[in-house]
Amino acid sequence: MRRFAVVLLAALLLLASPVARAADILVFAAASTKDVIDQIAAEFAKSGGGHVVSSFAASGDLAKQIENGAPAAIFISADQKWMDYVAQRKLIVTESRRNLLGNALVLIAPSDSTMPAGVDGIAGKLGGGKLALADPDAVPAGRYAKASLQKLGQWDAVQPSVVSAKDVRATLAFVERGEAAAGIVYATDAAVSKKVRIVGTFPESSHPPIVYPVALVAGKDDAEAKAFYRFLFGPQARQVFLDAGFTLTGATAAAD
Repeated sequence: MRRFAVVLLAALLLLASPVARAADILVFAAASTKDVIDQIAAEFAKSGGGHVVSSFAASGDLAKQIENGAPAAIFISADQKWMDYVAQRKLIVTESRRNLLGNALVLIAPSDSTMPAGVDGIAGKLGGGKLALADPDAVPAGRYAKASLQKLGQWDAVQPSVVSAKDVRATLAFVERGEAAAGIVYATDAAVSKKVRIVGTFPESSHPPIVYPVALVAGKDDAEAKAFYRFLFGPQARQVFLDAGFTLTGATAAAD
């Protein structure tokens, strides 16, 4: 039954994406990369590359879809855990696994909120409202958020106010709609919305390093997929990542 549910979710996500053709390059990518991957795919097509079709969701959902046979050619995860998950099942081309991006974790509130700046004393800043997080049991952004709150000694105080979202973009939407007094998302997610403002940035030392690994999916690593994979490390893609607020890893920064 669980396997059926995962396969069904994969089918629904693909139906929600542009229609894929046999020669298309199917990319499964963390929800927080939607804007940049869409833009890079357009640049790739303009440069004479193939047509990229992308499916965006929580990294864990995407990893399980790959495990259940979804035809992704490239996987971009928002953490190492879910890339480890597919690697342990021999579902990726091992030598293609590289760290692509980094990010920062921020506290956001609606743009018209008067919430004081900083990430200290969050429970007291909520005013009885909710704190939106991506599901901390399954989604990288939520795990980073919980780890940071625990490190800062705030988790027990905020936990009764936490509302879980399916992924980081859903977390952003909760705050945009005013359904949560605050939320914890990546800095790049906050940057794409005019309906929220950044209240504070969590110290890097308060959570595991935010790293986005990428890999080719085993058996789907044809020439077209390899071409887009290389493009992700090229100068055009690097500029898109930087403009969006992502940080570059050593591999991305050093790529030709």
